[in-house]
Amino acid sequence: MDHHLQFFIDGRWVEPAIPVAVDVIDPSTEEAFTRIALGSAEDVERAVAAAKAAFPAFSVWPKQDRLALLRRILSEYERRYEEIAEAVSREMGAPITFARDSQAAAGKAHLVATIEALEDFVFTERRGTTMVVREPIGVCALITPWNWPLNQIVCKVAPAIAAGCTMVLKPSEIAPVSGIIFAEIMEAAGTPAGVFNLVNGTGPDVGQVMAGHPDVDMVSFTGSTRAGIIVAKTAADTVKRVAQELGGKSANIILPDADFEHAVSEGVLSCFGNSGQSCDAPTRMLVPGDRHEEALRIAKAAAENLKVGDPQAPGTDLGPVVSGQQFDKIQRLIETGIEEGATLVTGGPGRPEGPNRGYYVRPTVFGNVSNDMTIAREEIFGPVLSILPYHGEEEAIAIANDTVYGLAAYVQSTDIERARNLAARLRAGSVYLNYPDWDTHAPFGGYKQSGNGREYADWGIHDFLEIKGIAGYGE
Repeated sequence: MDHHLQFFIDGRWVEPAIPVAVDVIDPSTEEAFTRIALGSAEDVERAVAAAKAAFPAFSVWPKQDRLALLRRILSEYERRYEEIAEAVSREMGAPITFARDSQAAAGKAHLVATIEALEDFVFTERRGTTMVVREPIGVCALITPWNWPLNQIVCKVAPAIAAGCTMVLKPSEIAPVSGIIFAEIMEAAGTPAGVFNLVNGTGPDVGQVMAGHPDVDMVSFTGSTRAGIIVAKTAADTVKRVAQELGGKSANIILPDADFEHAVSEGVLSCFGNSGQSCDAPTRMLVPGDRHEEALRIAKAAAENLKVGDPQAPGTDLGPVVSGQQFDKIQRLIETGIEEGATLVTGGPGRPEGPNRGYYVRPTVFGNVSNDMTIAREEIFGPVLSILPYHGEEEAIAIANDTVYGLAAYVQSTDIERARNLAARLRAGSVYLNYPDWDTHAPFGGYKQSGNGREYADWGIHDFLEIKGIAGYGE
């Protein structure tokens, strides 16, 4: 049997306190394929109590025992790998190859990176006669989004385990099935009762209750900036730590010396990957003004070469966006771009040719975008690219930094020293030079309204630790 109508609390699969369920929609068909239970404050209370009771024993587990647990989790994850990929493809419409090679792969990669980081992690440090000790912060509320479900679950659960924390996880109710499989993995790996708990539910009914709970010591939240502000305000009353990875509107600066064909084409693919549903997607492409028309031509060809359709069909590049709500939001913003005078290069409102149902969005490129237009300011979270002309490097930097967000930025140049110097002036938590390979040991997080704190490898472990100084410890 599956556990879709249950929660994992204190080492057992349990019924919700109040029997409320909701459909989980396959965005490629707009039809429900399962139902999950929705939690309440009473379910949160049970889960937090279990985590609090488990903390004293688990917090003093030796590092080697925590490493052994993480390795067992990794082994179970590998055993369930194909089920995870199928679940992600079904719940969020990701093409199956992308779900397998990127979505499921991300969770495995973060488990490996956390294990490697923990092997070398130092929890105690002598400074003269003072001993500095890094200790687990306590009970953690982990709230994760639907767009990269396993990536974000593992980015929080793995470092929390590494630090010696106990936790309650609330995955997104929009794409929850992969999270339920992950809870089954935690159970199969022999995670002690109460160390890991899962409660499904909505943000107001479960997430905010977790954030405000007096026995929760830390909230780690990934989602929209709007929701992150609500979580932070709720958590403020109990003065708990809040780590947040929020929205983005990342600039991709293509310098005049770049390999233009490659830089523009790859920028389109980077923006549209995961159907444009990535917080660090390079959604604002900045190109030299005198090469703007050339950029539009290249971007149009790249976008129109993408196959949008059935996530299970061979050769599909982009599936649907995750929900009707997201589809409607993206359509409104595309129409706003047209109304505000941006040049529609390709795509536009409505579904692409072919599917007559499903939340499919036409890969859309706008040119002649100015940075005060709505499509350059708001996070669209769909396959929509804005191309902005600039005149000189100083203007490019000013445009890139002229945003409330600061999650990521991108620079393309054949002169690596020039790219490095420009990166130093960009107000973003991550800067990617010339489309590098993904690095799970690099810090990930944002400046400004893109959040605070850092995830990945040892950076993530640090977020789940308190620092204690024991003065007079002796030589």
